[in-house]
Amino acid sequence: MKSIKNICCIGAGYVGGPTMSVIAHKCPHIQVNVVDINQHKIDLWNDKDLSKLPVFEPGLQEIIAETRGRNLFFSTKVDQAIDQADMIFISVNTPTKTYGKGKGQAADLKYIELCARDIARVATSDKIVVEKSTLPVRTAQTLQSILHNTGSDVHFEILSNPEFLAEGTAIDDLLQADRVLIGGNDTPTGQKAKTLLSEIYENWIPKERILQTNLWSSELSKLVANAFLAQRVSSINAISALCEKTEANVDEVAKAVGLDSRIGSKFLKASVGFGGSCFQKDILNLVYISRSLGLNEVADYWEQVIIMNDYQKSRFANTIISEMFNTVSGKKIVIYGWAFKKDTNDTRESPAIYVADALLEEQAELVIYDPKVPAAAIYRDLDALGTRSPEDNRRLVTVSEDPVKITTGAHAIAVLTEWDEFRTYDWTDIFSRMQRPAFVFDGRRLLVGHNLEKMGFTYYKLGES
Repeated sequence: MKSIKNICCIGAGYVGGPTMSVIAHKCPHIQVNVVDINQHKIDLWNDKDLSKLPVFEPGLQEIIAETRGRNLFFSTKVDQAIDQADMIFISVNTPTKTYGKGKGQAADLKYIELCARDIARVATSDKIVVEKSTLPVRTAQTLQSILHNTGSDVHFEILSNPEFLAEGTAIDDLLQADRVLIGGNDTPTGQKAKTLLSEIYENWIPKERILQTNLWSSELSKLVANAFLAQRVSSINAISALCEKTEANVDEVAKAVGLDSRIGSKFLKASVGFGGSCFQKDILNLVYISRSLGLNEVADYWEQVIIMNDYQKSRFANTIISEMFNTVSGKKIVIYGWAFKKDTNDTRESPAIYVADALLEEQAELVIYDPKVPAAAIYRDLDALGTRSPEDNRRLVTVSEDPVKITTGAHAIAVLTEWDEFRTYDWTDIFSRMQRPAFVFDGRRLLVGHNLEKMGFTYYKLGES
C-alpha cells in the first residue's frame, strides 16, 4: 500500500465526526466515509440545516459545509465502507460497564468487539485498523485475536491513535494539535502502517509533533493524560472547600500556584466538578486495571480523584439547601446550564445532572435552561439515574428556552455551566422578577459577585467565603 486513498470511520459521535471532518478538510485527496448504525444520527449529519448537526463544536459547521459531499460522506452502509477502505478508524462508544465483572469501573468493550467481527467478516483486502476510541490498555490484543483468526488471507495491522480533544475546542485541538500519538507493532508491516497514518497527519501537523510508540504505550498514555488532568481539577476543587472556610479566594490561590513554572496554570479552575465522557471513565478504567493487577494502593490513589469530584457536586448541592434555610421543598430554582462545559451540547457525566438530582430529592421545583441542550436530552439524563419515575421528573422539572422569563417567581438561580451569555443578562431585571431573598449560587465562578450583591442578591461564589 503506497498511500491511503479511502478511510472509513465506524462511529459518528463526538470523536469520529469532528476528527474525520478535519481529515477530509486537510486531505482533499482522501475519501472519508463516516458510518454508523444509528440512522437518526446520520440523518442529522446530512441535514441541509447545519445547525442540526448532532455534535456542536465551534468551527465544525464551516468545515462540514466545505467537505460534505466532496470527499466526506455520512451513511449507514457500514459493510460497503469497510470493504472499500484502506484504513478503518474505530470510534464507537466505550462506556463504563453497568453489569458483571468490573461493573462500575471497567470499560465495556462489546461495541469494539462487534466492530472487529464486522471488519473480519467483510474485509477481502488488507486493512489498517485504527483504535480511535478511548480504550483500556491491551485492547489491541483483543482486536488482533479476532482479526488474525478470520481464516482468510487478509492481513490486518492494528494501530492505536488516541484522541486528545477537549469538547468545545475540538476543532482547534485537531487543527493545532500539541501532539499526535500513533502506536503500533514494532515490525516491518507495523512500522509501515504507522508511517502511512503519520503521512495523513503530516498534511497539517509538523512531523516533530507526531510521536510513534508501541501499542501499549499509546493506549496507556491516553488514560494517564486524562487522569493527570482530572487530578488537577479535583486538587483545586479540594482547595476551594478550604478557601470557603478560611476566607481565601480560590482564584487567587490558583494564580499564585499556577505561576510556578513547575506546575503551570492550566486545569486549575475551580468549579462544581468535572464531567464529560472521558475523565471519569478513564480514571475508573485505570482503577480497575490497577486493582486487577494487584496494585491496590495505585487504585486507591486514582479513585480518590473521583471521590473528590463527587464530593464537590454534593457539597455544592448541600450548600444551596443549607443557605436556603435548610429546605428547598416547593421552591422554584432556576438551573443555568446543563452541558458539562460551555461550547458543547454534550451532557455526559455533567455535574448539573447530579446537583439537580440532589435538589429534586429535596422536592425542589427546577426550571432548566441551556442554549444548546434540548429538553429531551435533559429528561433522558434524569430518567437514566433511576432516582424517581419519569413522571415525577416531568412534574418537578420544566425546561425552557427563555432564560430571563423563567426567573419570575424563582427563589434561586444555580449557574452550573460557564456559558458566556450568562454574563450578558440584565441581572437587575432578573432580580426584580425573583422572590426575596433572591439567591444566586455560582458553581462556575462566572459572575461578578460584588455587582450582584449591590443589586440585592444573596450571592454564593464557589471557592470564596
